[in-house]
Amino acid sequence: MSEFMALLHAGVSVCRVSVDGREGLIGGLFLTGLVGSLTHCSGMCGPFVLSQVAARMEAIPLERMTEMRRLAGAALLPYHLGRATTYGALGAVGASFAGILGGAASFRWLAAGLLALAAALLAAMAVPALKGLAGTGDSPWSGSIGRWARPLFARPFGPRGWVLGMALGFIPCGLLYAALAAAAAAGNPIAGAAGMVAFAAGTAPMLVGIGAVGHAAILRWRAPLLRLAPVLLVLNAAVLAFMAWQLLAG
Repeated sequence: MSEFMALLHAGVSVCRVSVDGREGLIGGLFLTGLVGSLTHCSGMCGPFVLSQVAARMEAIPLERMTEMRRLAGAALLPYHLGRATTYGALGAVGASFAGILGGAASFRWLAAGLLALAAALLAAMAVPALKGLAGTGDSPWSGSIGRWARPLFARPFGPRGWVLGMALGFIPCGLLYAALAAAAAAGNPIAGAAGMVAFAAGTAPMLVGIGAVGHAAILRWRAPLLRLAPVLLVLNAAVLAFMAWQLLAG
C-alpha cells in the first residue's frame, strides 16, 4: 500500500510540474469548448446525443421510469468520457510532436504559431461568412466513422457508450482543430492532454442540456447567448493571440 501511495504521489507531482505555467492555456481551452458548444457542437453533435438518449429511454420499462433515471440517461456519462479520452489522447500526441519538432531552442516560435493558428480559427468561427471553416463533419473520414459506430447507437450503455464517444471524438471539425492547435502549443503530453480534457469538459454542459430538455428547447434558450457568442469567441481568440505574442516577445 505504501508503494502504491508513493507511486501515486510521484504521478501527481509529475502532472503538477507538467501543467505548471500552463494553467491559462488549459482554462482557455475550457472556455473554447464552452463557447464553441453554443455555436457549433449543439448543431453538429446534438443529433448524436438525442439518438443515444432515445435508445436509453426505450430500454427502461415505463413503470421504472423516474425523473432521476431520465436525467441520468440524458447525461450520457460514458459517451462524454469517451470523447474526453480521444481528445486527451490527441492532445498528448499533438503536444509531444510539437515539443519534438520545435526543439528546446525554437519551440517558442512553433508554439506561438500554433496559438496564432488557434486564434485565427476561433475568430473565423465568429464571422458568419467564414463559418464554413468550422467544418460540418461531412467528409469521407466522417462517413467511415459513422458507419463503424452506427451499431453502437442501439444500446449506448457502459463500455459501448464509451467506445462510441471515443469513435465520434475523431470526427473532424474546425473547433477541434483550434483546440488541438492550442493544446499542441503546450509542448508537453500531460499538459496537452489536460488541455483537451478541459476542452471536452467545456463542451459537455450544452450537450447534456440537449439530452435533458431536447434540441428544440435548447435552440430557444440559446438564442440570446448566440448573440454574445461571437464576442466571446473573439475574446477567446484575443487571449490566445496575446499568449502567442508573449512567447515571441519573451
